[in-house]
Amino acid sequence: MIPFEEFTLLFAGFLLTLSVYHFLLYFQHRDKVYLYYSLYTFLIFTANYPTTENSIFIDASNSNDAYFQLVVIPREWVYNTMYLMFAKTLVALEVFKPKWNKVLNISIVIYLVILIVSLIYAVVTTNYYIVGIVFSYFFSPTIAVLALISFYVLYTMKTPLKYYVLVGSFVYLIAAEYAFFASTDFISVTVIFSIGVIIENILFSLALGQKQKIILEEKNKSQHDLIVQFKENEQLRERVQDQLKQDLALLKEKSKNQKLVTLKEKADKELAELKVLSLRSQMNPHFIFNSLNSIKLYIINNDTANAVYYLNKFSKLIRHILTSTQEKEITLAHELETMQLYVNIENIRFNNEIDFSLKTERNLNFDTIKIPALILQPFIENAIWHGLSSKKENKKLEVIVRKQNDNFINIYIVDNGIGREKSAKIKTKKLHKKDSVGIKLTEERLINFAKNYKNNYSITFTDLFDANNKATGTEVVLKIPLI
Repeated sequence: MIPFEEFTLLFAGFLLTLSVYHFLLYFQHRDKVYLYYSLYTFLIFTANYPTTENSIFIDASNSNDAYFQLVVIPREWVYNTMYLMFAKTLVALEVFKPKWNKVLNISIVIYLVILIVSLIYAVVTTNYYIVGIVFSYFFSPTIAVLALISFYVLYTMKTPLKYYVLVGSFVYLIAAEYAFFASTDFISVTVIFSIGVIIENILFSLALGQKQKIILEEKNKSQHDLIVQFKENEQLRERVQDQLKQDLALLKEKSKNQKLVTLKEKADKELAELKVLSLRSQMNPHFIFNSLNSIKLYIINNDTANAVYYLNKFSKLIRHILTSTQEKEITLAHELETMQLYVNIENIRFNNEIDFSLKTERNLNFDTIKIPALILQPFIENAIWHGLSSKKENKKLEVIVRKQNDNFINIYIVDNGIGREKSAKIKTKKLHKKDSVGIKLTEERLINFAKNYKNNYSITFTDLFDANNKATGTEVVLKIPLI
């Protein structure tokens, strides 16, 4: 048998080693779960130093001992709160159960505020027992209820980490209950409770190791998926370019042999579409490269949830773009969905600072309205990179769709950026000036598109100003014929 004094030293050394080790892991991985666990084990380690004759279960609400009320009880308060923070962060509660995670966050803030207020009141009035009263009649019962509900919520989650937390907490609770209610010998109480703590923390340490393993596996899978997706996109781009070359050669041959006016108009229209396809095929690798780099940052920072979320969005956007390059006209529903995905991906590079909204009329059937494929992209790109990119905060972008009458539908693209005049001044100061052909090509495509309808199109640019004549953004209105 190990003497009791040596056992307590081994127990303290075990907790201190866990605390220091996971504190160092926090600086290596920059994951807060290691910091919370390090603080949790350190507070348990300090619970025995120095010892006190008072018992939390017996003397919390009637003892006026300053050390007991101002140090021992607040330490118990904080390490139970730290346990909640550690457990919810370990199982990624904010991803699986965001509503309950919000409840716990609010509860933790309330606990800490009430603790601080109680301590201040106790020090000022010297009525130290007030801390124990609040602990006994508010903190202890409410955190017990939160823990029980959290255990149930955790049980319903689809994560292997839940078993470590549930089993570890259950072993700790059994040991604590037995130690404090079934045993009267001080040494037996300490040994049984310490064994429960040791088993709990072994399981928690295994959970952290399993979490790191899961992160590594998901990181490797995400990197593999990115590589596969990039290769597929590159192959598709090459096939589209090859097809463009063949189509252009055929159209040139047609133009030489056929001189009918109707055929010339058709050739002009197809050539305009092919110029757009050619432009897209050149743009796609640059856009793909920037998007992949942005998503890669989430992987490097172990932000698996955002990495997977944006990878799915990116993959869907690429499929939409590749589909659009094969079609001259698409539904308005498909176009709006593509633009939503496009803004989501571009917004990564702005740390999601752009507040994007899409407003439509309920009585419109977007699946029956046809427009040229990717017709909105150049205007949205201009709004982001020429209007919003130079603005420091409160960046807003709106796309509004309204039916003017049975003949036209209006699409408004509104940003609250720096305005066209200031954007033009910034552009003149750049060493490398690049003229965008996106808007010109869009006008050419709308001209050809409108030839199939009785009514013509129009594009209107409006500079927006406030009451002090200060630029507040730009509004672009596309008036697209329906008949």
